[in-house]
Amino acid sequence: MKTLLSLGGRFLYFCIGWTYDPLPEYWDKKSVVIGFPHTKNMDTFRALIYIKIAKVNARLLVKASWFFFPMSLLLKSLGGLPVKRNRESGFVGSVVNEFNKRNELVLALVPEGTRKQVATIKTGFWHIAKGADVPIICWYLDNRAKRTRWIGKIHPGESLGADLLKIKKIYEKAGFSIPLDNLKKSDVQN
Repeated sequence: MKTLLSLGGRFLYFCIGWTYDPLPEYWDKKSVVIGFPHTKNMDTFRALIYIKIAKVNARLLVKASWFFFPMSLLLKSLGGLPVKRNRESGFVGSVVNEFNKRNELVLALVPEGTRKQVATIKTGFWHIAKGADVPIICWYLDNRAKRTRWIGKIHPGESLGADLLKIKKIYEKAGFSIPLDNLKKSDVQN
């Protein structure tokens, strides 16, 4: 079944004129994958399709409001995991517990949290990776080249701010600037 879904995904990418990088050498079967940019719903579908192309057993965080019948059937079959952003429910801790229980878990998400322009990204991905002691792998949806690209990996250190600046530099080398306008200088410790 994985092979069939992978072939189907490759065909869909071909039809929409997109290409993709293979999984990088630094791939880790327990990781948090972050992706930029998130400007349209199609970005989510390209990510879900790539997960099938690469035969990765990943979970992709998707806004809970998208989980309505029959869309919910498709999203769940592609690895979508509904997220309710309007309440504090210990989500980070529950995901860290899932990492601790499993030998393999790839959690994919978009730190922008919305398709709208944002001043700064959400940092839950860092807290999850730090709490689970797993790396953060950076993925880039290069709309100009119509290619999904793997561009780097970091392991969370002691400073959220310092790690965000490392991630920002990784994306800038790829030609994309992630928004960190609200990052406090006190958050950056070297």
